[in-house]
Amino acid sequence: MKYMLLVCGDDTADASGMAPVEPWVEELAERGVRLHGHRLRLPADAVTVRVRDGEVLRTDGPFAETKEYVAGFDILDCADMEEAIEAAAKHPVATIGAMEIRPFWDDEDAEGEIRRLDGQLTEALRERDIDRAMACYAPDVEVFHPVSGMEQSGADALRKAEEQWFATLAGPADREVLDFRLRIDESVAFSHALVRLRAPLVDGTTLDTTARVTTGYRAAGDRWRIVHQHTSVPSAAARPPAGETRS
Repeated sequence: MKYMLLVCGDDTADASGMAPVEPWVEELAERGVRLHGHRLRLPADAVTVRVRDGEVLRTDGPFAETKEYVAGFDILDCADMEEAIEAAAKHPVATIGAMEIRPFWDDEDAEGEIRRLDGQLTEALRERDIDRAMACYAPDVEVFHPVSGMEQSGADALRKAEEQWFATLAGPADREVLDFRLRIDESVAFSHALVRLRAPLVDGTTLDTTARVTTGYRAAGDRWRIVHQHTSVPSAAARPPAGETRS
């Protein structure tokens, strides 16, 4: 489960004897507990915004005057609150300030949505449905396309490459995901997959190849889309006679 760790400093505290934060960051990052985080500028640089009766009201300075303030934040991925408390207690600022731990809402299923997106690619290829396949990609996607051998920048360029690829198919293509490893970090995610493709081609040969596919995803609103994809396939070999299999 993910937790937001708010690192609260204290203007009245003496930080001269506080241990450095870097060892804490390195230890939790190596354990996969700390996903990311950052320091924040002092409250004097803050701007508070309110809207009343349609009017935007701006106030320079923090929301409330207090000796304690949020000095930074960390996103933790812990098994439970007890593990989050243990991690927070080891933060050096805990000795002079305070750590506020707040769990994320757990009603989002990012992993499930990304896996469904990958499944949509499989179905689109089997049905040779170019529109369904393109719906998986963001408008600004960057793809190293295995057919053209070139980088395609943007959805329009990718569609042209996909149309060329679909035109070589003589029937449904079978896309089998042999291995799929996924890492999600808030609004971005990466997957590493081993994918086998099998399909009859218009020239009478059969495609049967296994590729390694690295994919980057970005969440836009409540939807995940592919923003980067790199497919590595075996070196092209001489095309076999009709009826034989190409790999």
